[in-house]
Amino acid sequence: MSEFLWVIIESTIKAVIILTLIMLVYGALGVYLERKISAWIQNRIGPNRVGPFGLLQPFADVLKLFLKEDLVPTAANPTFHRLAPIITLGVAVAVYAVIPFGDYVTIAGRNIQLGLAPNANIAILFVLAMTSVGVYGITLGGWSSNNKYSLLGALRSTAQMISYELSMGLALVGVLMVAGTLSINQIVIQQSNYHWNIIYQPLGFILFLVAAFAETNRAPFDLPEAEPELVGGYNTEYSGMKFGMFFLAEYANMGTSSAIMVLLYFGGWQTLVPGGWFGFEPGSIGLALLQFVSFFIKIEIMVLFFIWVRWSVPRFRYDQLMNLGWKVLLPLAIANVAGTGIVSLLLK
Repeated sequence: MSEFLWVIIESTIKAVIILTLIMLVYGALGVYLERKISAWIQNRIGPNRVGPFGLLQPFADVLKLFLKEDLVPTAANPTFHRLAPIITLGVAVAVYAVIPFGDYVTIAGRNIQLGLAPNANIAILFVLAMTSVGVYGITLGGWSSNNKYSLLGALRSTAQMISYELSMGLALVGVLMVAGTLSINQIVIQQSNYHWNIIYQPLGFILFLVAAFAETNRAPFDLPEAEPELVGGYNTEYSGMKFGMFFLAEYANMGTSSAIMVLLYFGGWQTLVPGGWFGFEPGSIGLALLQFVSFFIKIEIMVLFFIWVRWSVPRFRYDQLMNLGWKVLLPLAIANVAGTGIVSLLLK
């Protein structure tokens, strides 16, 4: 088998596996956890009818969305109205191309990386570029609906995402200065033996975390879809699976933000248990599974934190949101970069 054909087959299998994981972990498990945790916080029962413990409720929700009528307003732009959710979900999924789910596994004498392109030298730049493009889907969704509430929600989202992207990017600069590389996989490897970047960049992590809430439009920063003043925001005029794609994109983005924070600040797929890798040989399937499980557990802890904050903290006013981004987070992010540079020079 030629090398080119082998690469095509390997990449296709990886892409199918990653897409399946996104749908199951962030689509099904994310929605189920959101419902159950919100019910627990509000002293309710939550889903418990469809399947044991309500585990099949997310699949029933998807079936319902597929069966719902696809409504398009008469005055809407039909082309961009259909394109908007595709862009939003496509960008959210594309980020996983550079996310490493583990180190590597050896099969038939070949070292296969656990990810599509985890060793890309510009992985961080790719992530920032994709998250920036994601705003186009929301903007087109609000504009193409020809609905004033949708347009206001899209404009809010655009301003919000642009404002907090600056702080998010500068927060990452501190990690890159410490690591000296743009490869996510190399940053994870450098954090072995519990030299996690959260120890060296605590302020950068807090800045990135707050910016991630704003970038994913999660409460308390869910101003683009604030019900009291915007009905439903940028997705007001969407129904059926097009609404479902916006919904899935939100959970995929939440998972993406959690994965990036775990990779950059909490050792990525490095084991949670002291004592190394339990005797597994590098490249073995057992070690790959252990790395994946460790990575998955850390991501789920972050996702649970996202959900807990949503159902515990009230929504900000829009002026408070913008003031926080420009007058608090941005100066702190610049100070963090400057402080990291000074410390790096002193330690040389």
